[in-house]
Amino acid sequence: MIVPKESVTEPLDPDWKKSPINVPSPGTIASYRKGQFHCHEQQAEWHVHLDNHDPKVHPYLHLIDDAPLLLMIGDTVVTLIAGTRKKSGEETEILEGQNQSWKEQVLVGILLMLVGVFIIANPLVMFKGIVNLLVPLAIIGLGIITSWQGIASSPTRVLPGGLLYRGLGIIIAGIIAFYLPLGLWVIFILGILALWMVASAFILLFRAEKGRAAIPEGFTSRVIIAILSLVLGVLILFNPKGVLQLLMVIVGIIAFLLGLMLLVNATRLRSRMERK
Repeated sequence: MIVPKESVTEPLDPDWKKSPINVPSPGTIASYRKGQFHCHEQQAEWHVHLDNHDPKVHPYLHLIDDAPLLLMIGDTVVTLIAGTRKKSGEETEILEGQNQSWKEQVLVGILLMLVGVFIIANPLVMFKGIVNLLVPLAIIGLGIITSWQGIASSPTRVLPGGLLYRGLGIIIAGIIAFYLPLGLWVIFILGILALWMVASAFILLFRAEKGRAAIPEGFTSRVIIAILSLVLGVLILFNPKGVLQLLMVIVGIIAFLLGLMLLVNATRLRSRMERK
């Protein structure tokens, strides 16, 4: 349902909570959730839909049914392409400090584009670097943050709740992750993705059997996503290396498009500043 902002006279009630993680959609400024209701705020209107599962109550069912992996990938690519094509008239007003902002966007954009090209050219090398270095470091970082939250600074003491010890456990897990063999990482990651895609396929096809009314978010698109998810899930069993390369190439394309979007937006911002 699309609701024009001009027709909404009251602010969102306190039960609506801002959602930090969502399937990307073009033009979305912010996203809010209230149970199964999901609202995307755009420039001039609200886009509201009803999810099949509340992510707070059923997070796994929400991922499987409302946010299948291929939908997230497809919408991310579409959103990034839309971001590069956005007209200058849709941009926000020039603010102080944007002279530095456009330069930072250029640097980050070029860096992301180079990273994207490297991933596309060397998908397996990049995967190995991610799981052998970045993932363990990320786990250790999460452990440090968790441990820090379990300590009070004034006076220095361990807070109840076990966050300190939980954080130490996460740090140890991160250290162990440095020594895990690459094959184990491949089995773990592809196993999760295969379960995600196959589960999404079966749930979507089960709903499709009930007719178009059972899939109001788009019958044809969801059936296509279900079939492709099932095919990829099965391919993981027979050609895991090929699927892994494909997924890493997709990650590279997304990184490249994100960098391109930043570069294009920085160029537009610079042009607008010159006209001021």
